[in-house]
Amino acid sequence: MCAILVALTASGQGLATRTLTGRVLCGDEPLAGVAVTDGFNVVRTDRQGQYTIVCPDEARFVYVTTPAGYLPPMGRATVPAFYHRLTQGQNSYDFVLQRNPRDDRRHTLIVQADAQVTAVADLDQYDAQVAEMARLAGSITDRDVLALDCGDIVGDSPWLFPEYLKRVEPLPMPVYRVIGNHDMDYNGRSHETSHHTFEDYFGPDHYSFDRGQVHYIVINDNFYIGREFYYMGYCDEATFRWLEQDLAGVGKGSLVVLAMHIPTRLTPKQVPFAYEYGPIADQMVNAQALHDLLKPYRVHIISGHMHYNLNIEHSDRLYEHNTAAACGTWWRLPECLDGAPRGYAVYDFDGDQVRWYYKGVGHDRDYQLTAYLPGADPDHPDEVVANVWNYDSHWRVELLENGRVTAQMQQFTGYDPKSRIDCADRKRVVYEWITPNLTHHLFRARPKNPTAHIQVRATDRFGRTYTCTAFSF
Repeated sequence: MCAILVALTASGQGLATRTLTGRVLCGDEPLAGVAVTDGFNVVRTDRQGQYTIVCPDEARFVYVTTPAGYLPPMGRATVPAFYHRLTQGQNSYDFVLQRNPRDDRRHTLIVQADAQVTAVADLDQYDAQVAEMARLAGSITDRDVLALDCGDIVGDSPWLFPEYLKRVEPLPMPVYRVIGNHDMDYNGRSHETSHHTFEDYFGPDHYSFDRGQVHYIVINDNFYIGREFYYMGYCDEATFRWLEQDLAGVGKGSLVVLAMHIPTRLTPKQVPFAYEYGPIADQMVNAQALHDLLKPYRVHIISGHMHYNLNIEHSDRLYEHNTAAACGTWWRLPECLDGAPRGYAVYDFDGDQVRWYYKGVGHDRDYQLTAYLPGADPDHPDEVVANVWNYDSHWRVELLENGRVTAQMQQFTGYDPKSRIDCADRKRVVYEWITPNLTHHLFRARPKNPTAHIQVRATDRFGRTYTCTAFSF
């Protein structure tokens, strides 16, 4: 029988709650100190692996933060089953974890965002990326492997979730998923109605887990405003309170990976607020409060939503990676709106250190830039233009003529020359609203000898070097 308690709010109104109990085990071994949550409150198991949690009536799940060295059972089609859906009349929920057969202190994280499928034909194209990610995961034998999807799995088409799950079955690793704005239920009266279908397939929309020396957190920062398809990037108070409890169990200075769909910010410094749909839908309006909460930790924020690559160093302890779209230009072009190829990011963790790169689907790992001969960019007609899509301030980009460095290329903001032409072809892109995006990862330099063999060499923050021969079209 359901145990019903009454808690009083500050206004004196009654709030129905229920008390849940259970154990967290590995086989028959109790696991102590494991965080258990209802999405609102966080408690920890005792020495017998037991927990008790009093949760509000609106709680839909009870779930664990899987500790390092352990794995949750796998649910259907890559969905990790770290949660139980709450049912009326049942108040006891046990969790049985298994030991990770690999040393997860060394692990690889594969990240995608914005597959945004709207038809089975889109999934047919997506199959190539699934196959490639599966091959990559299968080739990694010396470290643990997992994946993260930063949302917009579908494009306002939740009826495709079942077919999508069938298509990702070949992936040999768990996939932790973030809800995107196009994964939400629209036309409900409030934000609280917007994530139920997503949760029916993938579980809670905010949660955490540990791998090795990394604490992973997933949150929902799409705030549906209760009208048509409109939303804004926003972290609500319930999520903040849950985050505070979750982070209380994480040592100061630890490495934290925080995943969400909408970026926290698109610029290093906070810009003035505007009551306009575009600005509030493309970044978190209350990001500073989140950044302040994260200050005690070394944090990598991973997001999607924008359909382009953007790396921002907010501080020496807070780095944000915005990941280009798996769908390219909505499955109409193989490149994204910044000229980056459709693809995914790969992060290699060794203890609490991390390296990363962006991988274009169908391309070699060393494919990290394109370069255009003079005449390709109408704004800089006499210069070589390069697009280095995973650039940050620690990269170095050089112009080579006949194999010799002749200039350090200057970073500028503009349009990828090929994207500018391709997006103007309405027969290919179909949608009138598709236009190329301004991007910060462009570089230019005037060659000393325009008839020389022109190349561009880019060196990333980890010392890896990539070279591309400039071309015209």
